[in-house]
Amino acid sequence: MVHEESDRTLALLRDLFNPSYESIHVNDIEVYKRIRDYVSIIAPESVDIIKLYRGENPIFDHFGITKQIKSSFGRIVSFKGGAYLVIEHTEALHVVDVNSGNRTRNNAGSQEENALEVNLGAADELARQLRLRDMGGIIVVDFIDMDKAEHRQALYERMTENMGRDRAKHNILPLSKFGLMQITRQRVRPATNLEVEESCPVCHGKGKIQPSVLFTEALESKIETLVTTIGVKRFKLHVHPYVAAYIKQGMISLYRKWQFKYGMGIRVIADQKLAYLEYHFYDKDGNEVDMKEESEIKK
Repeated sequence: MVHEESDRTLALLRDLFNPSYESIHVNDIEVYKRIRDYVSIIAPESVDIIKLYRGENPIFDHFGITKQIKSSFGRIVSFKGGAYLVIEHTEALHVVDVNSGNRTRNNAGSQEENALEVNLGAADELARQLRLRDMGGIIVVDFIDMDKAEHRQALYERMTENMGRDRAKHNILPLSKFGLMQITRQRVRPATNLEVEESCPVCHGKGKIQPSVLFTEALESKIETLVTTIGVKRFKLHVHPYVAAYIKQGMISLYRKWQFKYGMGIRVIADQKLAYLEYHFYDKDGNEVDMKEESEIKK
């Protein structure tokens, strides 16, 4: 082979790394070493921002990435102050509606300033969502109506400034008299508009799940098998945050009872990406231990 492309991690750094980066967190020791070696070549002064994450919780949950990933698939995107965007996709264009949500102000005369504040926040979040979803073509944005011309101009300038960081070619038109802003943007890759409906991983489409009491009993049975039969003494059990809270509640929680009974090597981790009654066992080296029964595996 005459030339081989860098792995995905280094390719992303090559394309996206810039002096504005404050930190890069990595949860894999080998990838951590490769990134440090690469950054020490291209930007030696920034090598100290590469940090190895050793936390117990999944790295995406710790830094709030899981919530952002989930929001990128939804119609509604919340931003500061309770305001939110509603993003709709059609055959011809993308439509974005800006809503103030439950924001209230005691001073009735501040309605114009409140609208400006929400619109400026929406401009920040919209520019980010356009890049995350790689929305291309025509985007029509319905901002909250503002009466003052200087406020409409300030919103246009804010949107132009935000889009200045976008590498895709784009064009922005000032607000129309109906309060609509039109944006055209070149699509770099297929837009993220995935159909996320699928059979429930908990009930497998039946519409019924087992009671929580039976679920925790089933988990304890698997823990007993793992410890006494298979001989795995140190492991992590990843479950949905609600289930983790249920297991750990109270002074004499299920979690403590399991530790006293099966050893202190048990760790229960709340994992936001899991479905309600979904679970995974991992040994001390991070390898998954398959404890699912045949009836739990989707055909």
